Amino acid sequence: MTLAAPTLTRLSNFINGHWVDSSAADWQEVINPATGETLAHVPLSNPSEVAGAVEAAAAAFPEWRRTPPEDRIQPLFKLKVLLENHLAELSRIISQENGKTLAEARAEMRRAIENVEVACGIPMMMQGYNLEDVARGIDETMIRQPLGVVAAIVPFNFPGMIAFWFLPYAIATGNTFILKPSERVPLTMRRIYELLEQTGLPKGVVNLVNGGKAAVDALLDHPKVRAISFVGSTPVARYIYARAGEKGKRAQCQGGAKNHVVIMPDADLASATQIVSDSAFGCAGQRCLAISVAVTIGDAQKRFRDAIAQAAAGLRVGNGLDEGVDMGPVITNESKSRIESLIGLGERQGAKVILDGRNVKIPQYQAGNFIKPTVLDGVPATSELSETEIFGPVLSLVHAEDLDEALAFLEHSAYGNQASLFTSSGALARRFRYEAPAGNIGINIGVAAPMAYFPFSGWKDSFFGVEHGQGRDSVEFYTEKKVVIERWAKEHSRKF
Repeated sequence: MTLAAPTLTRLSNFINGHWVDSSAADWQEVINPATGETLAHVPLSNPSEVAGAVEAAAAAFPEWRRTPPEDRIQPLFKLKVLLENHLAELSRIISQENGKTLAEARAEMRRAIENVEVACGIPMMMQGYNLEDVARGIDETMIRQPLGVVAAIVPFNFPGMIAFWFLPYAIATGNTFILKPSERVPLTMRRIYELLEQTGLPKGVVNLVNGGKAAVDALLDHPKVRAISFVGSTPVARYIYARAGEKGKRAQCQGGAKNHVVIMPDADLASATQIVSDSAFGCAGQRCLAISVAVTIGDAQKRFRDAIAQAAAGLRVGNGLDEGVDMGPVITNESKSRIESLIGLGERQGAKVILDGRNVKIPQYQAGNFIKPTVLDGVPATSELSETEIFGPVLSLVHAEDLDEALAFLEHSAYGNQASLFTSSGALARRFRYEAPAGNIGINIGVAAPMAYFPFSGWKDSFFGVEHGQGRDSVEFYTEKKVVIERWAKEHSRKF
């Protein structure tokens, strides 16, 4: 089932509780990646518009931080209900502007709602600690206080979920918040902010500014923005982390990935094949936890290679809004061209293309950015593909003689977002968990996506910062610790 294009043609910013028309000189089309149709036009807001959002958030902060945590979470309870009630609508918007299937979009919004639920526990999560008599008659207390104005810059691949790694925790801890959604997929957050209007949040507590690099730089440079959260590619994550540090801001910057799965000979082949297929080709491979390299051990090589190629070949590619579609398009025509060129590069550098998803034409969707699942066998360690984040439905197969060799292969990678192992051996699983150099580990799991009450971890060039998104890490990131040491003299003359 397809969805009619939205009636909105020019998107606005949300500043100080109002939808404000942008004065941007430049606007960008929002394109449905399955059909090629223009859905809306989004402004590339200028620095003065960003400054307006920052000033609104700064003005709202003093009263919001004095609001008791129990009262701050009440709008989040309302937001959870609104998101549940509008789940189908939001899922369709995600599928329309991003291309993923409705099932994938619904799962994405479920994870967003999960983060709202966890943030409702802030009255417990934000508590400090104390100790009486650290010295005779002296007590010491650690309390947490919000930072002030904070901002998040989020990517195209999860238009609804990733903002919720940050937004609910930021405002529940007493901060005021500015979101810059991806200019490629701004419609989902536009609708979510319309729902936020119904929660009773005071004006200025949440703001939204559309834009590109100029808007990002304005957030990084504004002295009243205390912290920046980012998810995207490693080069941009490194840039934002460095510039934020130069300006004295806290930053948590999730970068790119090159995720590996190790298939042991004792793995349940049928289960491993299905799970790896879902991980590598789900969301068209456009997620930071997607498996992109499968390392087969011993005699698992041929069995897994044949099984994964067969499973991938059976996936139906098309418009994510249509019934029975397993995989949608990639986000832009430029992304499609880049992915296809990388497949060709891998082939020239020695890989064998055993399933080729290039040059796809989907009936009724000739203008769509479609690539079918692709499997490359025998990718040389010297190939650029062994290190390049493809961010598309491409799975590379390499072979190792044992787990030692596989772990060395993982250690060589510059990235450390996720690594998975498929095995029936508890001893091998424990060793992999102990030694694999990645922040998110899956054992017989293809997408090791942490629940909202755990941090979304990442190592090496996959993350820049100290505290990650979600859970307790969010409380640490969005609050400052203050230690109070008190001594009160005895009042001998006063009687009570």
